[in-house]
Amino acid sequence: MKVSKVAYKPLGMVFGAAGGVLAGAVFKRVWRLIDDQQDAPSPTDEDRGWREVLVASVLQGMIFALVRAAVDRGGAAGVRRITGTWPA
Repeated sequence: MKVSKVAYKPLGMVFGAAGGVLAGAVFKRVWRLIDDQQDAPSPTDEDRGWREVLVASVLQGMIFALVRAAVDRGGAAGVRRITGTWPA
């Protein structure tokens, strides 16, 4: 097993958890720009409409995917700088 892959495993887990927290904070901030009166709707909130729930879900998914890709890419680049090889 490559050294870079072994080095990336624990870092990837830490970065993933931190990325999840960051993505949640970014989503909350973006949602407040859209609807400054309320938190993002839960899919089971019967007082919110389908459109609002689905738009919130799509936006949340996009933000989480973007943050995850950035965190994963940054972590892999950092491991390459340290070990000299890209973790595969």
